[in-house]
Amino acid sequence: IDTLWDAARAEAERRGSPGDDGGAVREQAVLCVGSKLGGKTTIILRCLEREEIPKPTLALEYTFGRRARSHNAPKDTAHFWELGGGTSLQELIQIPITSNNIRSFAVVLVLDLSKPNELWTTMENLLQAIRHHVNKILAKLEKTNPEVATEIKQRMRNSLQKDHPDYELVDPFPIPLVIIGSKYDIFHEFDSEMRKTVSKTLRFISLLLNVCLFSFFLFSKSVSVDHNKPLFIPAGMDSLSQIGPPPTSDSDIGKMRANTPLELWKKVFEKTFPPEVGVCMSAAELLFS
Repeated sequence: IDTLWDAARAEAERRGSPGDDGGAVREQAVLCVGSKLGGKTTIILRCLEREEIPKPTLALEYTFGRRARSHNAPKDTAHFWELGGGTSLQELIQIPITSNNIRSFAVVLVLDLSKPNELWTTMENLLQAIRHHVNKILAKLEKTNPEVATEIKQRMRNSLQKDHPDYELVDPFPIPLVIIGSKYDIFHEFDSEMRKTVSKTLRFISLLLNVCLFSFFLFSKSVSVDHNKPLFIPAGMDSLSQIGPPPTSDSDIGKMRANTPLELWKKVFEKTFPPEVGVCMSAAELLFS
C-alpha cells in the first residue's frame, strides 16, 4: 500500500464495497478529518502527487483526482473532502456523506501525535459525529431502500472474521475508516513510556472499531506493532492478547471506576495526557453510540 488512495480503496474493497466489475470506472469518496494543522492537506496532496505548498483549510474543501488501475484501463475517480478546524466545524460532516454515496465512502482520521493531550478529544468528537450522521442515513435508508441498509450493516460485521478472538468485543465503524498518526518525527523523540501509552491506546481503539491504523505517511507492506517504530496494522490483524492491558499499574487500574473497557482505556490515557483546560470532553461511550 503506497498511498492514501490505495489505503482507502483497499479498506473499502476489504469491506466489500460494490461496483467493481473489472473494467468499469469506479468512484470513491474520501473525507479527511482530524487534528487542526495535523497534516491532512499534505496527505491529500501527496496522494494526488501534487507539488504544492499546503495551505490551512478554513472550513470544508473539495478536490478530486483520477488514476488508472492498470495500463489502458479506465481511470477511477477519487473525490477528496477535507474538514478544517479540528473539531470546531464537525457539523459540516453531513455535507459530503450522503445516502447517495455512502456505499463508496471512506473516512481518514488524522491525529497529531505531537499533541497527545488533544488526541483523545479530537478522535472521540469526530468519530462520534461521523457515526451519528451515518446512523441517521442508515435509519433513513431502512425506510426508503432497506436492501442497501441491510447490505451496509452486514458488510460492517462481515469485515471481521468470526474466528477472531475478540469478535464479540468489536463494534465495527459503520463505513471504512483509516486512522493515521501524523508528525511521527516529533513523536519519535518522546519518552518510551509515553510512546507506548499512545501507541497501545490507538491500537485498542482501532481494534474496537475494526479499522486500519498507520502512524506515518509512508505506508508499509508488513504488519508493525512495535511502539518504537511506525505502526502499520491492517484491520483485523491485532488482538487484545497482543495489545495487552492498559499501560498503568494494577493498583491504579483497581482505583479507576470504569463500566467498559473503553472507559478504562480513556481514564488511563488521560492520566498520562490530561486534556487541556477548557476543552469539553464527552463521555467515552459517545464514540460508539
